[in-house]
Amino acid sequence: MADQDLSAPSRRAYRRMTRGSTDPSRSRAGRNLPAAIGVGVGLGVVIIAALVLWKPSFLVIVTAAVTLGAWELIDALSTGRVRVPAVPTLLGAFALPTVAYLAGSEGLVVGATLTLLAIVLWRALDGLDGAVRDIAGGAFVVGYLCVLAGVAMLLLAEEDGVGRIFVFLITTVCSDIGGYASGVLFGKHPMAPSVSPKKSWEGFAGSVLWCVVAGAVTVVAFLGGPWWCGALLGAAVAVAATLGDLAESTVKRDLGIKDMGNLLPGHGGVMDRLDSLVVSAPVCWVLLQVFVPA
Repeated sequence: MADQDLSAPSRRAYRRMTRGSTDPSRSRAGRNLPAAIGVGVGLGVVIIAALVLWKPSFLVIVTAAVTLGAWELIDALSTGRVRVPAVPTLLGAFALPTVAYLAGSEGLVVGATLTLLAIVLWRALDGLDGAVRDIAGGAFVVGYLCVLAGVAMLLLAEEDGVGRIFVFLITTVCSDIGGYASGVLFGKHPMAPSVSPKKSWEGFAGSVLWCVVAGAVTVVAFLGGPWWCGALLGAAVAVAATLGDLAESTVKRDLGIKDMGNLLPGHGGVMDRLDSLVVSAPVCWVLLQVFVPA
């Protein structure tokens, strides 16, 4: 994206995104590593405690994360002149995880359909100029974030839902950790330089390796399933998580922003942590339904 093709606010954001950092605390991959580790460990402790102590409390965490993520997406899309109807979109983001947890996949489909209908009606009251663009933006937020996060709640709703969520989270997080570590240590061949310059094929190989091991171990440990199913799940999650990360990077680059937000030091916004998780959720749900039914 050429600098001159951007609006003034987007141009400033794009320059911030492409400007080299002189902060010594930042790693080769561009993160403030101490802050990222601290926030990651803190989030991990909260999530583990929620799952171990009372399963529905994890639903509360997911609902808060999805609502914040939807707000970040709405704000980010506004830099590209997409005016997503905020009220119905945020209400859908708040409600859909609970609907999926309580009413299953059918409830999730119905809830998403009603949310999209509300977005259309709400935006129509504001006139038709640019309505298709704005409604499409709302549909993107609902489909990309809210529905996929709702699928994760289908995992939680199973009788052995805590174990399934642990498999899903640990394997997906290992994709990020493995890709990051391998990319920093061995990364030489860019995977998608026009989208995410720091993502390398060596990092992707590390993601696959870590995910395969994590999937095999967690499926056996938490669900009593066959190790080969976990290994297959891990390989699929590595691909899905990488695609999710690249997809969000594409959106951010098109909008001329570096991060979706700044709520999580060292990570960016909530959506910068959810990007790989939401895409991996349906992969885990489908494969576990097929190979390790509850």
